[in-house]
Amino acid sequence: MLKRFIIRGNPTGKPRMTRQDKWKQRPRVMRYRAWADAARAAAGVTTKVVLTNPTTLTFRAYLAMPAAWSASKREAMRGQPCLSKPDRDNLDKALADAIFENDECVYAGDQEKFWDDGSGPRMEVEWW
Repeated sequence: MLKRFIIRGNPTGKPRMTRQDKWKQRPRVMRYRAWADAARAAAGVTTKVVLTNPTTLTFRAYLAMPAAWSASKREAMRGQPCLSKPDRDNLDKALADAIFENDECVYAGDQEKFWDDGSGPRMEVEWW
């Protein structure tokens, strides 16, 4: 079963969390939790999916450009590969942890990250 969906908003990597993050509300963790909720909503699930079969997870992330960039630099970088943080593997971990209860069943997939191409920051996801 192929499932495709788009998570609107700036993709975020999974932060390193501690036990205190259950009651402390650090901004970085709260941003991740909000993004994870949006990811589940975009995937059409209310709780994390329990995987029983080998699964492939592929995504293309389009990240927002820094506000400090000039208009000409923004235009030149539109849709180009993003070579800055968050790291590709952290985006992968954030996505898998947000959607799946047991992401060890994810055995393959492609991950790409680009600067926003004009359609807004987002993550285009496929899993099968």
